[in-house]
Amino acid sequence: MAGDLDSNLVQTAYARWAPIYDAVCGPVMLQGRRAAASAARAIGGRILEVGVGTGLSFDDYDATTEITGIDLSAPMLAKARAKMASGRYPFVHDVLRMDAHDLAFADASFDCVVAQFVITLVENPERVLSECHRVVKPGGRIVLVNHLYSERGMAAAFERWVARAARPLGLRPEFPFARLQAWANANAQATLVERRRLLPFGVYTLVCFERAAETRQVAA
Repeated sequence: MAGDLDSNLVQTAYARWAPIYDAVCGPVMLQGRRAAASAARAIGGRILEVGVGTGLSFDDYDATTEITGIDLSAPMLAKARAKMASGRYPFVHDVLRMDAHDLAFADASFDCVVAQFVITLVENPERVLSECHRVVKPGGRIVLVNHLYSERGMAAAFERWVARAARPLGLRPEFPFARLQAWANANAQATLVERRRLLPFGVYTLVCFERAAETRQVAA
């Protein structure tokens, strides 16, 4: 399989996507967005959305949450800020231009971190996961939704075939779940708590990791 995506390529691609992103990607990603937001709302509290883009997911949250979003694409964030300015989303605290590889937040700042359709696109997925893990509180969760590589059979062959054409569009259809599992296996404080294909067609997969809760030392 080909290597990871270059961040400059992704930024260029999504600057082009920004004017039409909601119309084109909104319906396609609807079920994945709703599933991720539902998992995050079950945790509640302060939520970091990595790759917030145009703020498509704002409608999927509510006043039980406080949303902070980050993205590298300035044109996408401009769309998100316009939605915030409408006054419809008082629970969206802020959206910031930031690299997910180097989050400018203190350790254990959020109750939940959500990354929808992001982890397969970043330059170093393992580093991004580690940053998400760092800023989530003990007992908190990292919620991912993505299309993941089928790994075998005709579907895998097709994904490998389209990968070259998809990359200039900022897409990476041949990213395997095994990389997410390997990251968790190497991190004693990260546990896979959920992995499920999403209806109706199983194109997207929801993956949740939990950061181990801190244990108190009890005096003898």
